[in-house]
Amino acid sequence: MIRLLVNFLEALLNNFYRGRDRAFARFFVLETVARVPYFAFTSVLHLYETMGWWRKYDWLKVHFAESWNELHHLLIAESLGGNDHWYDRYLARIGGLIYYWIIVLVYTINPRAAYNFMQQIEEHAYHTYDLFLKEHGEELKQMPAPQVAINYYLDGDLYMFDEFQTTHPEAFRRPKIENLYDVFVAVREDELEHVKTMIACQQPEAQDTFQSPHTENRPVFPESVRTAIELQSAKIIQEAEKEPAKLS
Repeated sequence: MIRLLVNFLEALLNNFYRGRDRAFARFFVLETVARVPYFAFTSVLHLYETMGWWRKYDWLKVHFAESWNELHHLLIAESLGGNDHWYDRYLARIGGLIYYWIIVLVYTINPRAAYNFMQQIEEHAYHTYDLFLKEHGEELKQMPAPQVAINYYLDGDLYMFDEFQTTHPEAFRRPKIENLYDVFVAVREDELEHVKTMIACQQPEAQDTFQSPHTENRPVFPESVRTAIELQSAKIIQEAEKEPAKLS
């Protein structure tokens, strides 16, 4: 069921948003929808806490940081004109509203299934940005980075940027932002970080081992978790390297 829904979303975006002139609108819709599951996760976690069932501060922090990251992806897309047309805004917002309640329901019933769903969405996002970079890399290198991207990746408070990078306990990633190409590389790599976090959240021992990267003396991920993350990340990168450019 999850794979079918992911396939539907992919087909919708792939067929409706083809071509260079529609790319930024595609990213606007993608990032509007991509924020929604993290809202859903925190909504359910707040409900659990209110009812006295489960209290996990770190999970709330990490999921909020993920939504903060996706917000800045959205702001980048908007700064490039991705939301210029009413029908793109309408599609993104109606889709996001429906998607929110689906994820709330799935997360309430089966959190691991919801995390797997989001893992697949983030994998699709990684491939989408990677294909765009392959097709338009040279052109993007001649375009300036939007100020919102510079503020987020270089000049702002990097605590929130580091917070969702749960697999970097010692050295956080610091992107180079010199042009628009660098911005999309950074966004692509953010999506891979989300994939890694979603994999960690699905592990049977996650309730004991998954914590904020800023938590002092947090336990190291078990070998099984690190292996699962490394194998899936390597698979995603290898598949992307073999894919020809085909967004246009």
